[in-house]
Amino acid sequence: EVQLQASGGGLVQSGGSLRLSCARSGWILDDYVIGWFRQAPGKEREGVSCISSKDSTTYYVDSVKGRFTISSDNAKNTVYLQMNNLKPEDTAVYYCAAEKIPDSDCSPIGVLYDYWGRGTLVTVSS
Repeated sequence: EVQLQASGGGLVQSGGSLRLSCARSGWILDDYVIGWFRQAPGKEREGVSCISSKDSTTYYVDSVKGRFTISSDNAKNTVYLQMNNLKPEDTAVYYCAAEKIPDSDCSPIGVLYDYWGRGTLVTVSS
């Protein structure tokens, strides 16, 4: 059974940093596509970033470009989201997700992902 575990959220002041981790277990493929999504109160879920292992392609939503970095540690089956210069508008529950059949590209569209982990709350105070 594939499981994803997101962790690393917390309370941070504006301008601060957090690193989120997405650890996957039960994964039998060499390749993966992992996406990070967030949902703020009263707002729709938003694709924040994703990474595909096949071509090491990445994606960032415009609002986080230059501040967030997605990376992976294949030995640990973990994908990270380094978040720097956090802003109050980054406050949300962050989720990681995986595609069942990894593609060479990744997408910020949530319905394309098959496995989802529980969220981790990121709160940025002003």
